[in-house]
Amino acid sequence: MDFSLKTYQKLLETLRLQGYSFYTFENYCQSDFKAKVVILRHDVDKKPLNSLRIAKLEKKLNIKSTYYFQIKKNIYKPDIILQIAQFGHEIGYHYNDLAHTHGSYEKAIKEFETNISTFRKIVTVKTIAMHGSPTSKWDNRDIWKNVNYKKFDLIGEPYFDFLKTDASKIGLTFSYITDTGRMWNGDKYNLRDRISFKNEDEKLKSVLINPVIHSTFDFIKWLSNGNTPDIIMITTHPQRWTDNFIEWLIEFITQKTKNTIKRVIKKIIFT
Repeated sequence: MDFSLKTYQKLLETLRLQGYSFYTFENYCQSDFKAKVVILRHDVDKKPLNSLRIAKLEKKLNIKSTYYFQIKKNIYKPDIILQIAQFGHEIGYHYNDLAHTHGSYEKAIKEFETNISTFRKIVTVKTIAMHGSPTSKWDNRDIWKNVNYKKFDLIGEPYFDFLKTDASKIGLTFSYITDTGRMWNGDKYNLRDRISFKNEDEKLKSVLINPVIHSTFDFIKWLSNGNTPDIIMITTHPQRWTDNFIEWLIEFITQKTKNTIKRVIKKIIFT
């Protein structure tokens, strides 16, 4: 069964067998380039208990990853966040402030500062990742058009800092792979969950490899066949991953509906 914890464990074991080392995003931002690195990133948009289950699984496998939590009432659960942090995982802020303030940059910055301070009352936060906000016309990354997020004592944002500017000079290849749409090739349902390129960084596109995979089983097969990139970032949404069949079925049906809606929104916003 795809999108089960058993399948996720098999994916992690395959990555390890292929010689990959596991990094949090914070570790990655602080490290020199190395081959065979995978950054595990989890965007917590729902069901924080699912994130805790994945965190426990990763701890059992001696793997550390990054969990980006939203500040919403049903997601921001300090007891769960603390448990995940105590396992050695990184905690970051999954920010949604520009969409939440309906495009008010001044209000969004103030809200961001308040929200990240809330997280820092219980854990250290050194990196952030935007929430795609598919029902909003506002791209949360645009909050940084006039302000540098590093002024908030931050060292990285995956959509800007996964591909470092000198990547094309050192001969390493990269892949960014996300389970958006409850599949690994969900571009037609993907509104914003992709790496951004500034005009001066267009040459970086040449080092980004986009594998043709759909299921996690395809993903495992692709890894097992070799010729994979040097550095991979994998983004998952933990609410999708469960061994409980009823929960799995509900998520499957719900995501099918959401994908249809997202395709319509994509046509309206981006065409």
